[in-house]
Amino acid sequence: MFSFLGYESKEAPVSVKADETVVVNQVLSSGSFTLKDVVVKSTASKEKETALLLEQKNAVVIKQSIGAQEMSRKGVSDVEEGLTKITGITKVDGRGLFVRGLEDRYNSLLLNDLAIPSNNPFKKIIPLDIFPTDIVSVLETYKTFNTNLYGDFAGATFNIITAATGKSQTKINFGAGYTINNNLKKFLISQDATSTGDFFGFSGNERDLPSALTKTPSNQTLTADQAANGFGSGFDVKSDVAPLNTSFGITHSEKFNLGKKQNVFQYLVSVNYDNKYQIRSGADRIFNTAQGNYDNDLVTTQYKFITNSSVLAGLTYKTSRFSLTSNTIYLKSTENLIQDQVGYTNSNAAQTNGFIRMNQLQESTFFNTQLFGNYKITEDERHTLKSGISYSTTQYELPDRKSFKGIKMDDNTTSISYTGNSITRQYLDFKGDEHVSGLLEYNWKFGNEDLSKSNKFTAGYSGYMNKMGSEFRFLVSQNLDSNSATFPTNTPDATLKDQILNNGFTYREGTNSTYKAMLEEFINAGYVDLALKFSDKFELNVGARAEQTHRETKYKSTGSFEDPYQKITTDKTDILPSINTKYIINDKSNLRFAASKTITRPVIMESYPLEFVNPDGTIERGNEFLSNSANYNFDLKYELFPTSKELISATVFTKMIDNPIERLFTNSAGSGGQIITYGNSNKAVLYGAELEFLFQFERISKSLSNFSFGANASLMDTKVTIEKVFENGVNNPETIAVDANPSRKLQGASPWILNADLRYDSEFSEKWKSSMTMVYNIYSKRIYAVGTNGLDNYYEMPYGKLDFIWQNKISDKFDVKLSVDNLLNPAYKIQMGDKSRIEITESDLTVREYKKGVGFSMNVSYTF
Repeated sequence: MFSFLGYESKEAPVSVKADETVVVNQVLSSGSFTLKDVVVKSTASKEKETALLLEQKNAVVIKQSIGAQEMSRKGVSDVEEGLTKITGITKVDGRGLFVRGLEDRYNSLLLNDLAIPSNNPFKKIIPLDIFPTDIVSVLETYKTFNTNLYGDFAGATFNIITAATGKSQTKINFGAGYTINNNLKKFLISQDATSTGDFFGFSGNERDLPSALTKTPSNQTLTADQAANGFGSGFDVKSDVAPLNTSFGITHSEKFNLGKKQNVFQYLVSVNYDNKYQIRSGADRIFNTAQGNYDNDLVTTQYKFITNSSVLAGLTYKTSRFSLTSNTIYLKSTENLIQDQVGYTNSNAAQTNGFIRMNQLQESTFFNTQLFGNYKITEDERHTLKSGISYSTTQYELPDRKSFKGIKMDDNTTSISYTGNSITRQYLDFKGDEHVSGLLEYNWKFGNEDLSKSNKFTAGYSGYMNKMGSEFRFLVSQNLDSNSATFPTNTPDATLKDQILNNGFTYREGTNSTYKAMLEEFINAGYVDLALKFSDKFELNVGARAEQTHRETKYKSTGSFEDPYQKITTDKTDILPSINTKYIINDKSNLRFAASKTITRPVIMESYPLEFVNPDGTIERGNEFLSNSANYNFDLKYELFPTSKELISATVFTKMIDNPIERLFTNSAGSGGQIITYGNSNKAVLYGAELEFLFQFERISKSLSNFSFGANASLMDTKVTIEKVFENGVNNPETIAVDANPSRKLQGASPWILNADLRYDSEFSEKWKSSMTMVYNIYSKRIYAVGTNGLDNYYEMPYGKLDFIWQNKISDKFDVKLSVDNLLNPAYKIQMGDKSRIEITESDLTVREYKKGVGFSMNVSYTF
């Protein structure tokens, strides 16, 4: 568009490719014009790699993004996998994203700049592998703090920008995948999960809490009829062959001009589904604290059938000065798990053929609807408003989590004793009743007629309210006239029902008075930011955020079910300053510095007063007295952009953390088992460097112009100072705390991370374009859990992953993607260190180990 200032504007649409010169011959209707009267306005898809690299170059803040184009090229199918392509980010199977070596608790998540809750109390942010990339436009990653972000920040804040609605088109895709030693192998699945509804992740209510149980636990013993016929689900398992993994989706969008050309209405609807069949098998142990032998020594085999479903509906209305967007997202994920554990528990080393079978459905839902908009108060865009509101509900359930424990007689037969709680049924329900977040931001550009060179003042509000509650019910077997039974391992229901009806055993509720808890949290924050352009080369952003936190936890402590709720209330206001500077060395290179203060709040389960019991005797329990961490962050970054497709950058960073939150093991107060819990250490200091490199091989030779290479690495060292005695006078059980000056590495932090990809682009014909990419990721050894009572730390060992992706655009309508995942197939391993302070009597320090298998997949999409 050519705008002739002070006169009627005239448009001349022009398409210009990179590095191309275009001459435009345009007859002017009247008047005399000079070149200064001409303004060229360009638009570029923010999903493209070159556009995002240019945005990174021009921004004052330190931000990295990955768009739909790059995610497609690298074979990315979900948001979590996409973010691992950004410098210093890795993921661990089932444990979320690690940023700069810091685990999930240090991250936060926004959806279109608005706060959303996690649908899983064991995760800080919603598991991002349930977000398909088909509903995503851009993934933004902030590793340095800005005042418009929430203060809960140490690793990164991720912002998911949902798919844009700029085209009139429909896209249909279908995929299939095969993983060695997973698909087309023997697979166990609950008989309750074999219907068509279960295949798509929508089960019935057969696993609901039996109606015979009272609303408030009362330690009741069920009658024979209630125990035999009151449960909608059973223990029976179907043995079959795992089929191929499948996925399919459809996305449709339309765009309409309403009246004036500037008035546009757009909509997008996307429906996606995928499933996976996973088998994991290997060692699963825990050392006995203060004794040096195994408490549990098991071989665990897991059969998981996983489904993810998503629906996105987006509506956008735009005028020349106003845009309004409504997004609604529904996500549902299920995991049907059959877990077999063979070996011994509770230090009973003589019983090597002990057997535990668990039958579990994990189900989570996430619903979010948003309304957000932008308004140009003045036509020249000097004064603008940005606002939004978001409403979410979540639910996380483990309905009728069943297990039995006995002796494995042979491959098909199990013998159990009804004493000792050998059969258990658990019901866990976390409900996020409502989560409401809001944003209102005013921006004023001043100081220069050219808005691109203006200063900018920002003032805003952001906050959220979160209400949730949980309930945990627990039933155990109680022997009557019979002490034991033998039955077919995969079909025990007929035997167990017969035993119940003949008064052999029944169920008794073993729920204790701590079964219920509630949480209310309010975050309100105001912020100001001043962006000053002192010259063409130097820019400064300085601001502050005042974030007020109110958190109230209600829980029932040990005692009577009728006892009133206990309350823990926290009210605190944090002042969180930030500074970001940018010095433009020349038109291709920048020098940046950032400093800030932030906080870290614990994951819900880390600070939630709930005791979660596993069939193997291990317990996970939150620490309701955890404190937030305070973080002081410093970053210095140099970046060079040799061309629009190349980048060389180096960053040095430091973080000082007061009261870091860490995972540790303690002894169970009962007989056997260990407790996984969390505590605050004293202080932690982190310092490190990040390196990033994007290189086009045509620099070497024109014959190599189709090749490109990208690599990034993160190096970090950490030091945690330990309190030998806690504030309440209790000695710290941590092993390292016996030293005169106790210190160690930070739990969850990786000393180094490496990501790299090699790409080859080619054109087989005018319509057939191809891209081949090899992608490699690896992280170093890091502390999984802090050692206590004489034991060394548990370490997560290095794990490297190599993938190959072949992306083909065969025509304007057909795209075909072929992928090979995890080519090297290394073992994932957790191992205890060799520096325990007590004698270790076991020869193998491996705590957990399994392999994922090599995966092959194909996805075909058709666009019309």
